[in-house]
Amino acid sequence: MTAPPPVRRVTARVLPVAPDGAVLLLHELDPARPERPYWSSVGGSVDAGEALADAAVRELFEETGVRTTPGALVGPVLVHRNAYTWDGVRYVGEHAYFALALPRATVVRFDHLEPEEVDTVLDAAWLTPDDVTAREHEPPDLPDIMRAAVAVVAQPDESRGGA
Repeated sequence: MTAPPPVRRVTARVLPVAPDGAVLLLHELDPARPERPYWSSVGGSVDAGEALADAAVRELFEETGVRTTPGALVGPVLVHRNAYTWDGVRYVGEHAYFALALPRATVVRFDHLEPEEVDTVLDAAWLTPDDVTAREHEPPDLPDIMRAAVAVVAQPDESRGGA
């Protein structure tokens, strides 16, 4: 029997960056592999007809309780494509990463998680790319993606890229 083809999934992701260069990440788990929690960025699927920046703002609120506007986002600073599995389903993902300057003192709340996320989002923490290198993380090149977000947030406003 042939396995079904991978599902195409477009996501909008947000990397909130503190003034000291740490990035707010989520500690999550894949229900098919609960023994292997990992660190990943805030974000999720883009709804049909939804703009990437709007999806990023929505996902940031749902997953952290942090409110922002599309205009406060920088980017996407990077679009990353990869194949992965989640809950036993194979995906081919296209992930648009936005950066957001955010103070470390920002309160993170999980009371707006989607029902299917309640048991998969375990915690949040401010981590540097070097911190993440020494921990389980997804995707494998997350530290480099974080470095790109940190670099763009550190730039003067007039030199920031955007889409």
